[in-house]
Amino acid sequence: MKIIVINGPNINLLGIREKDIYGSMTYEGILELIYRESRSMGIDVDVFQSNSEGDLIDKIQDARNIYDGIIINPGGYSHYSIAIHDALKGINIPSIEVHISNIYAREDFRQVSVTAKACEAQISGMGVYGYILAIYGIKNILKNR
Repeated sequence: MKIIVINGPNINLLGIREKDIYGSMTYEGILELIYRESRSMGIDVDVFQSNSEGDLIDKIQDARNIYDGIIINPGGYSHYSIAIHDALKGINIPSIEVHISNIYAREDFRQVSVTAKACEAQISGMGVYGYILAIYGIKNILKNR
């Protein structure tokens, strides 16, 4: 099983930006956590991050020939990117959206995710461990197909 984790804008600044919301773990620390936990489950995981919407869309489209599942944290794009929504809908790969913070306990504009509607599930507010829960989720979705 091979999964890709796709991270959108500003995720690379974790551990630096708004620690009261996103915690103090750095982006590199999150990558270590994802790789360690996925290896323990016997799952091959690649991680990609970009601040560019087009790069995220290209990575989603390219995933259809390589990966069994997608975990995506679109960052701010989740609230308005119809293009990312359409890219996720346009491929036949199960996907789970992850948000480190609880977007439903934040500003009104953050409480709407257009991209989540293209995913099988959404995990919000579980901190960086939401990524690990999403790996289990993808594994379960694929097992039941």
